[in-house]
Amino acid sequence: MDDQFEGGRMLPLVEDFYTIQGEGYHTGKAAYFIRLGGCDIGCSWCDARYTWDRRIHPLVPADEIVARASSYPAGSAVITGGEPSSYPLGYLCRRLKDRGIQTFIETSGSYPLTGEWDWICLSPKKQSPPVPGIHEKADELKVIVYNESDLEWAEENAGKVLGSCLLYLQPEWSRYQKIISTVVDYVKENPAWQVSLQAHKFMHIP
Repeated sequence: MDDQFEGGRMLPLVEDFYTIQGEGYHTGKAAYFIRLGGCDIGCSWCDARYTWDRRIHPLVPADEIVARASSYPAGSAVITGGEPSSYPLGYLCRRLKDRGIQTFIETSGSYPLTGEWDWICLSPKKQSPPVPGIHEKADELKVIVYNESDLEWAEENAGKVLGSCLLYLQPEWSRYQKIISTVVDYVKENPAWQVSLQAHKFMHIP
């Protein structure tokens, strides 16, 4: 894989854009989003299925992506997907940091992390659990709640992160009306957790 992506100098880019972070701890903050193609996890409720097949997304030089990111004032870049950790990301991180840009990643943790990260959001999936050791690196644990049984999965993962890791439960968007009361009641009973909403969808922005 490294040869195809030239050690991370070429990456399958779905889209990159400047917007407002809509989920988790950094909700409401401006950030440059870099969405990479390719994901083999296959969540039934995924709202980014267009990213799954990396073959349909062009390989783009990481330096071009970094140049665009550095033209915006936020000073932070969120690497997402797809599943971004399936690619070597050390080069991209170094180039972003050379420009003074903080590096954030949103990952399921199903692959070992590469790169240097200022913020790691771990969003684990049952069908492809996180690799050993990644929980201890997470700054934020964000579990998508599709049904009530996902709360058990959330607690299983919460037991593996460090005490400094922030805990978020996020209603799955297509089930928001049906599941939000369950999530709210759970957080009221278990206040170590916080509710994360997909604020960008309420705001109708990318």
